[in-house]
Amino acid sequence: MGKSSSFCYQISQHRFSTSFGGPFFFLPLSLAISTFLLIFLYICCTTSKVFTSTENNLYQESSPISSLIQQMIPFSLENTAEELFFSPRSAPLSKGNQWSMGNLFGLYGNYVNNTEVYHDRDIFLEDYKEMNRSLKIYVYPHSRDDPFANVLLPVDYDPKGHYASELYLKKVLSKSHFITKNPSEADLFFMPFSIVEMRHDPRIGPEGMQDFIKDYIYNISHKYPYWNRTDGADHFYVACHSIGRFAMDKVFEAKFNVIQVVCSSSYFVAGYIPHKDASMPQIWPRQGDPPNFASLKRKQLAFFAGTINSPARLALLKAWGNDTDIFANFGRLRTPDADHLLGSKFCLHVKGFEVNTARVADAIYYGCVPVILANHYDLPFGDVLNWESFSIVVHYMDIPVLKNILQRISLEEYSLLQSNTLKVRKHFQWNDPPIDYDAFYMTMYELWLRRSSVRVRLSASME
Repeated sequence: MGKSSSFCYQISQHRFSTSFGGPFFFLPLSLAISTFLLIFLYICCTTSKVFTSTENNLYQESSPISSLIQQMIPFSLENTAEELFFSPRSAPLSKGNQWSMGNLFGLYGNYVNNTEVYHDRDIFLEDYKEMNRSLKIYVYPHSRDDPFANVLLPVDYDPKGHYASELYLKKVLSKSHFITKNPSEADLFFMPFSIVEMRHDPRIGPEGMQDFIKDYIYNISHKYPYWNRTDGADHFYVACHSIGRFAMDKVFEAKFNVIQVVCSSSYFVAGYIPHKDASMPQIWPRQGDPPNFASLKRKQLAFFAGTINSPARLALLKAWGNDTDIFANFGRLRTPDADHLLGSKFCLHVKGFEVNTARVADAIYYGCVPVILANHYDLPFGDVLNWESFSIVVHYMDIPVLKNILQRISLEEYSLLQSNTLKVRKHFQWNDPPIDYDAFYMTMYELWLRRSSVRVRLSASME
């Protein structure tokens, strides 16, 4: 071994003798340093150019609007650029080539068929029948003389307002064929507390909600054996107000196990897990049939109405507040919303305090193609519906070129988008009693997809 090592050492000394040193020894090092400096200079130059351009586009002062902004914005703008321009989950659309009709309508790339409203219609219809036949849900029972009956029992009136979806689901579910009185055959267990009612109950309120739910779970886990089998993984609750996302914060296992059916479905928020939780649409209920669209002439390119309560809406105001094609109103409208929804080709849903509002369902109801400006929004019924076939999803970064994006959509392409919008309208309506494929049945289907594939049976003694 000693001779071998000595021989190898002598060979290496011979191969790289001192005569070979000098400038050749430093050549690789100098090349590496030069390459590093060139890359560093390139990154600095291009980054500076991108952010300078973005800043000039979004924050250039326009005299009629600047004074209005000072009066209407209820938040600090110091850190708004971070929310607008940085997205860890989705890259912004490029103004040059990422946004194209080819990508939108599946002419190339990995798109299978972006003109169909369902990802796979045949599979959906087959699974829907099985769900309708087999899904069973056990609701924890509560009496009418319970001191919190207003929180735990379904309402006996037709829900209205921004958070009606939560109350409608609970009301319609309680009378549906999905309910079972036999917990041993249940796929899922429903905890029927209402986030909306808790929020307005002076005995609980937003401050006491987490303690109420902590006590509720403690009670059902000690009174019934069902929670303890899975630590709540086959349990669900419903919340349309954004405060519902934090309802489980004082019950650690519930926060990560329980299925949340929520309207505020943002995958950028730690408390929401898309493959576990389900997104439910926020719908403002309307009575009667929707208007006839056959004779409508939509002269306005795009419409938005709302308050300035987010950086995205501020950017929209700065870019398009004085535009004639994009009507962006941030005060009280002088005419009904319906007139603008019926008279516009595109209706903008722009993130406010949360990613969700009723504007998406409003647009669909009135046959106006929705434009989604809400980064990280896990869109409702996304397991089933192909949103690219009936809506336009735009990143915050592309607000300055929003008009160009919409104007590049041809009449033929717009007709297809609007036709598909009308096709999905039935999925965004509440009915009592429910109608096949409406918002209730679609939410049940989302729950059916999230049920456990292996049902944990109770022992005979526990049953």
